[in-house]
Amino acid sequence: MPPSENPTADAAVTESDGPDGPHLLDDQPVREAVREYAALQPTLVPVTARFVELIRTLLDDAGINYLSVDGRTKSVASFAAKAARTVDGRLLYPDPQHQITDQVGVRVITYVHADVAAVASLLDDEMQMLDDRDLGQETAREGRFGYASRHLLVTPDDPAPASYDDLARHRASVQVRTVLQHAWAEFEHDIRYKGTVPAEHAPDLDRRFTLAAGLLELADHEFSAIRERLQAAAPHLPHEEDPSDPRISGQELATFLAGQYADAGWSHTDHYGWIAGLLLELGVTSLDELGGLLTSVDPDAIIRRMGYRYPAGAVRRLDDALLAIFGRQYVELTGNAHRVPLLTARLEKLSTPGG
Repeated sequence: MPPSENPTADAAVTESDGPDGPHLLDDQPVREAVREYAALQPTLVPVTARFVELIRTLLDDAGINYLSVDGRTKSVASFAAKAARTVDGRLLYPDPQHQITDQVGVRVITYVHADVAAVASLLDDEMQMLDDRDLGQETAREGRFGYASRHLLVTPDDPAPASYDDLARHRASVQVRTVLQHAWAEFEHDIRYKGTVPAEHAPDLDRRFTLAAGLLELADHEFSAIRERLQAAAPHLPHEEDPSDPRISGQELATFLAGQYADAGWSHTDHYGWIAGLLLELGVTSLDELGGLLTSVDPDAIIRRMGYRYPAGAVRRLDDALLAIFGRQYVELTGNAHRVPLLTARLEKLSTPGG
């Protein structure tokens, strides 16, 4: 189900609207706010797409592994229901246009919990962080198992990057969670908010949802342990080669990089094949050649110059090493045409003495 159709599963991206909101639309301020949002909403659709593009670019450049980055623009009906919510007879959002902050929503799904923290750290470094709530930690502090997700409210730095100056003064609610946390939230929402749970079964279902949340938290820990074990074993895994393809295979490269950068995390699966294409542009078609190249740079010096504030994936580490070796030649490769400004900024870091 797309994010725009699933309010609770989106949480900070979209909060649940509740069954009783719409009848309050006879309130004049609410009606006016909804009319204003109805006029504004179509202009937020391209803004949402641009936030998705920006966040995906930041994650790819950082080498952080993720499953997906999706976005949705809050529907007028969802905004109306949320604007009409009351607590003790008073509107929860007296100024809906400013207080309903999830009009633009982005959702990042990662594989393991450590990558949730890495995504949050990256966005804090690269954008203005207006709010940061870890609902999993809040639930744990209450001694419970249940909904777990990291909810961020971000806006571009001031001034915004030149290529994203259209996002200046816009905000995005970014929800970051693991694929298992996402599965629990989607299923829980689908059951609860369809109103199909008979009252006599609610306590038992609450207990079962709690049990499932605890098991999934345990599974998240186990997935992290599995990944760490596989990373340690990766240099010994067999791989298949395609003799008709001159590139180093993505699997072969992943195995090599796991040994070369043992302290680095996995990168997005597609990125191994992508950077193998860049190596082909450079004329590097074997791991022996690549290994020889990498002996010409000091990886610790690159780490100091780049000042990684989050776990850089293996492809990002190789990317920076190639940038250090080839300089402008690497920036100007055909496969790098979409990220020349990013690479130029990183090259300046690598070229700065004492950086």
